[in-house]
Amino acid sequence: MEVGTWAVVVAVAAAYMAWFWRMSRGLSGPRVWPVVGSLPGLVQHAENMHDWIAANLRRAGGTYQTCIFAVPGVARRGGLVTVTCDPRNLEHVLKSRFDNYPKGPFWHAVFRDLLGDGIFNSDGETWVAQRKTAALEFTTRTLRTAMSRWVSRSIHHRLLPILDDASAGKAHVDLQDLLLRLTFDNICGLAFGKDPETLAKGLPENAFASAFDRATEATLNRFIFPECLWRCKKWLGLGMETTLASSVAHVDQYLAAVIKARKLELAGNGKCDTVATHDDLLSRFMRKGSYSDESLQHVALNFILAGRDTSSVALSWFFWLVSTHPAVERKIVQELCAVLAASRGAHDPALWLAAPFTFEELDSLVYLKAALSEALRLYPSVPEDSKHVVADDYLPDGTFVPAGSSVTYSIYSAGRMKTVWGEDCLEFRPERWLSADGSKFEPHDSYKFVAFNAGPRICLGKDLAYLQMKNIAGSVLLRHRLAVAPGHRVEQKMSLTLFMKNGLRMEVHPRDLVPVADELRGADVRATAPCA
Repeated sequence: MEVGTWAVVVAVAAAYMAWFWRMSRGLSGPRVWPVVGSLPGLVQHAENMHDWIAANLRRAGGTYQTCIFAVPGVARRGGLVTVTCDPRNLEHVLKSRFDNYPKGPFWHAVFRDLLGDGIFNSDGETWVAQRKTAALEFTTRTLRTAMSRWVSRSIHHRLLPILDDASAGKAHVDLQDLLLRLTFDNICGLAFGKDPETLAKGLPENAFASAFDRATEATLNRFIFPECLWRCKKWLGLGMETTLASSVAHVDQYLAAVIKARKLELAGNGKCDTVATHDDLLSRFMRKGSYSDESLQHVALNFILAGRDTSSVALSWFFWLVSTHPAVERKIVQELCAVLAASRGAHDPALWLAAPFTFEELDSLVYLKAALSEALRLYPSVPEDSKHVVADDYLPDGTFVPAGSSVTYSIYSAGRMKTVWGEDCLEFRPERWLSADGSKFEPHDSYKFVAFNAGPRICLGKDLAYLQMKNIAGSVLLRHRLAVAPGHRVEQKMSLTLFMKNGLRMEVHPRDLVPVADELRGADVRATAPCA
């Protein structure tokens, strides 16, 4: 190489290093390397990503900035990521400057093939229109009744018999798999009125469920690769992009048939009383009369994606935490029995187990709701989320975020900050959600506890999710004591949803409620005894 060429190379390298030094000096997060930015750290900590982010945020005081690609012209815009769990910043991004922080073009492109312009993959007027319709439907008592019907049927006709068989045969179960199947059946029933029966006896494979799982996995695979690479693979029909295309086609075909049949039924051509029997979300959207078949498919798929994994994953972590905290388990069982004894007028365990929970009984389970919330604080179903920055802005803590960059808010870290939750923030302590006398559930600020999102995009199904989780958790713990199978390792799976990497292998033992009944009976006798 000639001397002149060497001089140019050295000059360019020197100019780059001078730029890199100035750029990286202003970043407060993990180490940033020339050209590849923070990618080496992300790769190194791929198996403990969420804990690594939480540790970085604790060191940085709740917010840091990093650069994915340290390249001039890219680093301060598309390559810059602001990571935060500061409640002030979360309120700013999710509420105060909501319009400046949409999901953005990258997120929309990743999920476009599967979710289209559905409510969880859209911004602006498209999102507003669907949100208004959904908000009206989620406030109706009939939807709550429909959810309760689907959940109770799945619990008592499918889940509990499986657990009974495992208990009798001293066999282990993968509780995470059972819960995923249960919530999939429930959300399909609620979303479009069809039961895929994935939790039926023998745990059969279901073509629609399998196609949906493959499509979801292939979609999440797009987050691993640069957009230009997965778009090229899509164009060439390679790898997971081929799986995605075929799986989405199968899902669309299935839903198209459901929509066609439902339209005939709602038009009065079916053989049933459609108004009485079709209280699912798809039918409710159809009655609005302003959605194309493609839009209706996206409505159903968006609600399935949002409602299936979140509740099942939350319950998996809940059951694991409860099984390793016997004092909490004892309090939950005592509350369950006390509520049932009061509502059913007897201290007879047989009567407690004879019928599903009523709405009033579920609403009375204050400590159970606190324990579920505490599990979600430590293990939120969606551990991280990201927003696109439309215009230059300053966060409340003074951090400058330029247009074109992104803000990642760590929901996982938000529940693990001593400055927010106290010195015991890593402890599983449901009492932090209760009033001083323990009689009332006291919610925390929604920007400290972001498991259900916050601001205009706060989860519409929050109350339904609690209803489902309390019903499942109460029904199981009332009848069974669960313990982690010997040798089973509970680990996080690095995904957009906080799955357990190896599932949740559990031993199932019968619950003896007689001692609790005797204790409650004795307490009632003492309470009503005349004073000496």
